[in-house]
Amino acid sequence: MVMTGIGLICALGVGREDVWRNALAGTPGAAPISGIEIGDAPVRMACQARDFVVEDFVERRLARRADRVSHFALAAAQLALADAHLRVSDDGREIGCILGTGTGGNQVRDDNHQTMLERGVDRISPFAIPYSMCNHPPAEVAMQLGLRGPTMAILTACAAGTDAIGTSTAVIRRGDAEVMLAGGTEAMITPLWLAGFDAMRVLSHHRDDPASAVRPFDVSRDGFLIGEGASIMILEELEHATTRGARIICEIAGYGASADAHHITDPDPTGQSQARAMRAAIADAGIAPSAIGYVNAHGGASRPGDPSEIAAVRRALGDDHAARTAVSATKSMHGHCMGATGAVEGALTALAVADGRVPPTINLTDLDPECAGVDHVVGTAREVRLEAALSTNNGLGGHNAAIVLVPWKEQ
Repeated sequence: MVMTGIGLICALGVGREDVWRNALAGTPGAAPISGIEIGDAPVRMACQARDFVVEDFVERRLARRADRVSHFALAAAQLALADAHLRVSDDGREIGCILGTGTGGNQVRDDNHQTMLERGVDRISPFAIPYSMCNHPPAEVAMQLGLRGPTMAILTACAAGTDAIGTSTAVIRRGDAEVMLAGGTEAMITPLWLAGFDAMRVLSHHRDDPASAVRPFDVSRDGFLIGEGASIMILEELEHATTRGARIICEIAGYGASADAHHITDPDPTGQSQARAMRAAIADAGIAPSAIGYVNAHGGASRPGDPSEIAAVRRALGDDHAARTAVSATKSMHGHCMGATGAVEGALTALAVADGRVPPTINLTDLDPECAGVDHVVGTAREVRLEAALSTNNGLGGHNAAIVLVPWKEQ
């Protein structure tokens, strides 16, 4: 299974080149929220996709009616197809789309609820339901691009983007499609989600300098900032890609998933279930744990989450190898994109594999001893020749997912 195109939109930019350049530079994406009405939300900073212009990708009527979560998906899909130099055939049956999301069309849902309360039930838009459903982004991508292969939404919270990539590889492996658009999309910078996450005590309150607020693995970490955007990758069956002369970015070699069955918000502190998903992905790739040279960590900057993840990496790779394995948490730059976060991080991992450079964790100045035991890439990107890399995520409810990516080698 090979990756031939990447469409990326997040706080680090629009398009793979901009996002990758800023990720390698350690550019912080966090800032005070602007351009979005957030009322009296208690946290007023986030990682917005400020460079995104919806009219560049979506026709005016659909842009006005549909939610930002679908805007991102449509744009990322177009960017990915262009990056892969792939044209959808008139039939479209050989191409599908699987996207992760956390909550679907939040602004459409919130606006129509407010309209109902203020103006009555007969004033709700007939588009309120279809444009707020979680399956609308992949459905709209399919409708706009003429995709008639397997198309669905994955709803495993913060693991959804990674699960979408893994599920898409399974679709191609069993012959149900030759090409899949796989990834995730999210637009959760709204008053409800800002207030709700703050009520959970998982958002950072380092308000003096938003750029340094998100501090994965640091002693002073106090939570994440909400990010937004989308990442969609073009995954192809190898023969399909080589026949059309596609430029191959990397190979998707393995996927694994598991559940903690522990707690609705907090991960299992032992990391054993997360480690099981990582080991499953490594086994699916047919490689030894010692082949992993880089881990793009979930790195949510929570008090319980970061130590449990490092414990999982050490379990999965073994203490000796983990101590020599480069680890970074790119959420420190692009924020927590929820259902899209695994897709954003998966794309960055793919670029690291292809480019031989690993993006850093920023704002890590005082390592928590409970997060030691791996080789943290701090502040500055690092050149690493990778045999294999792992991208891993865990979501609310105890969902764990991991993918293994390897460099493409001519057969």
